[in-house]
Amino acid sequence: MAGTSRTYTFLGPEGTFTEAALLQVPDALEAVRIPASNVNSALGKVREGAADAAMVPIENSVEGGVTATLDAIATGQELRIIREVLIPISFVLVTRPGARLEDVRRVSTHGHAWAQCRLWMDKNIPDAEYVPGSSTAAAAVGLLAADCHYDAAICAPLVASEHAGLSVLAEDIGDNPGAVTRFILVSLPGALPARTGADKTTVVVPLPEDRPGALMEILDQFASRGVNLSRIESRPTGQYLGHYFFSIDADGHAGEARVAEALAGLHRISPGTRFLGSYARADKQQTPVPAYVSDAAFSAAQSWVESILDAESVAGETGSAASPRA
Repeated sequence: MAGTSRTYTFLGPEGTFTEAALLQVPDALEAVRIPASNVNSALGKVREGAADAAMVPIENSVEGGVTATLDAIATGQELRIIREVLIPISFVLVTRPGARLEDVRRVSTHGHAWAQCRLWMDKNIPDAEYVPGSSTAAAAVGLLAADCHYDAAICAPLVASEHAGLSVLAEDIGDNPGAVTRFILVSLPGALPARTGADKTTVVVPLPEDRPGALMEILDQFASRGVNLSRIESRPTGQYLGHYFFSIDADGHAGEARVAEALAGLHRISPGTRFLGSYARADKQQTPVPAYVSDAAFSAAQSWVESILDAESVAGETGSAASPRA
């Protein structure tokens, strides 16, 4: 792309939690930032070369995986996760000026936000109808349109503060005050981020065949090499009923022998395995590595096997040379 400034896209519009995550990337303030209407659109800009990277949500501490993202990165042109960002989540209920809580009949927001405010809604506006929105920010901004068909929106406090036409009816309406959403920065495949000692590796593994023990074989590739899994989720491939892939986060970096061996094992039993990247953990928690699965242990084991093969080879050559002629 022309120019020296990088271009990022994110799940928009402006004011979303996703934009807040993007702004934690060191050069994002100086970069060109393009909001996208949905996850597929954001990733599509990266795939077609219109953006260097995209920031999208992948996991929430309350609702789990963001299925739109899990599915979008599991198929199509390969992408790589190069960074993750954690954002604490809080919500406010906004409406047009002059409206009262008792006037609210229809509320719009993103599905994950609605799920995280469900108890508050049931307690305070039990009869309110949910209107799905593409994002929390889009739902809030939609209130300013003349033809808006809902009465209120759930969004981030930042959105409410940036739009004079919005009035806050209630603050901190999330059911879990410790809620956190995990976002990933995704680019085209390239050089892996360097090992930090506090890393994560993400893969997508299709179930090779639906039979007893198939999932156990996948998990054993990690367990037998001392690799801990921090997330595993099943998603339908869409091909037919009962056909799934597994989205997996593993502690460690592909540059570590134990992780590399696990990846090789996955590929042997499921050749369709997709590597989505190794990158630094946002929480910087170091990954404890038992001595028996350290790089040094793998190297020593490989040297031992090579010494056996070398000895056998020498013995074979000596025996052949000493054999009497027929």
